Amino acid sequence: MTRWHILALLFLARTALGFQFQTLASVADDLVVAFGLDYAGIGLLIGLFMAPGVFLALPAGLWGRYVSDRNMVGFGLIAMAVGGVISTLAVEGLGLGMGRVVAGVGCLFAMIYFTKMIADWFEGREIATAMSILVMSWPLGIAMGQVGHAWLAQTYGWQVPFQAASAYCLIAALGVFLLYRPPHDLPDAAGGARIALTKQEWRLMLCAATAWGVFNAAYVTYLAFAPKVLEDHGHTAISAAGIISIGSWIMILSGAASGQIVDRFGRRNSVLAICMGGAIVALLLLGMPGAGVGASILFGLIGMAPAGVIMAMAGQAMQPQVRAFGMGMFFTVYYAIMWITPPVAGAILDATGNPQGPLWLTMILFAAVVPLGMAFQFFKGATVIGKERKV
Repeated sequence: MTRWHILALLFLARTALGFQFQTLASVADDLVVAFGLDYAGIGLLIGLFMAPGVFLALPAGLWGRYVSDRNMVGFGLIAMAVGGVISTLAVEGLGLGMGRVVAGVGCLFAMIYFTKMIADWFEGREIATAMSILVMSWPLGIAMGQVGHAWLAQTYGWQVPFQAASAYCLIAALGVFLLYRPPHDLPDAAGGARIALTKQEWRLMLCAATAWGVFNAAYVTYLAFAPKVLEDHGHTAISAAGIISIGSWIMILSGAASGQIVDRFGRRNSVLAICMGGAIVALLLLGMPGAGVGASILFGLIGMAPAGVIMAMAGQAMQPQVRAFGMGMFFTVYYAIMWITPPVAGAILDATGNPQGPLWLTMILFAAVVPLGMAFQFFKGATVIGKERKV
């Protein structure tokens, strides 16, 4: 298999992550009724999916020195399937929380090693394009869930979306186990002396991780609360979900184009500034009656386009020999931000009663991406990666 075949395989498998994650947000109103939750509680359940990453991302990165990437991803996808089944069987909020935590553990392992696999296969070659394509699997899974989960829940009950997502996770795990192989020229991370990050790699990793964290926290907050803005304007729940999903479908193409632009012409910070400005404008438009479709198109076409460009910063921040450990640290920061943000957004909605409130938080998070990208560029130009390495 060529590296592009590997990318296609991992793209399809990684779609399971977004498909499983979106289950809870898509059935949130059903859970409020079934379990007597408020929206801060819904935000907490969304955040619980991310909570394991705060504590397990670093150990998961270290274990990658001794366990194959394929087995790590396979374990993660199976755990996500189990978490979905636990949520299906829940009869109270605690059971839902347990299911989200188990699924979150699986998502952590899968996400770290999907990213590492592509960074290894595309080392120094079109990495922004490859990462842009890979990370678009997340919004594809979410877009599938926005429409599919809402319909399944309304037609068959809130448990069925969790069951459908678990089935997809199992199919994805089987595909990775049967078809994935590592590149032949990859350095042995487990051999030789133990290698730590240099000071420059730490700085680059922290900038990249924080940028990826606030970018995704903004996106998740948008997915959870933007439909409620449209519902306030008279849309049904399914109609609102369909409109918001337009952006997720569009960003699959715009993200790949953004990666191509940066790979060919550079100018990453200019791309980030333009796109984050577009995201903020789209969120402002969303609050205007009748502007939902246009806002969603702008959000997907411009606002979310640089997802892969931001993720590519992680691969550029560290050498292959330390990438498993470095990705563990990267995702520790990412998951901490993702864990904190949804409950805060839910509390804002409970306090204000206005679904536009959480979207103001989203705008602040998107705006923060630009200075973080500038800091990354500054530190990357300060010294040459790999000149000195701690042992």
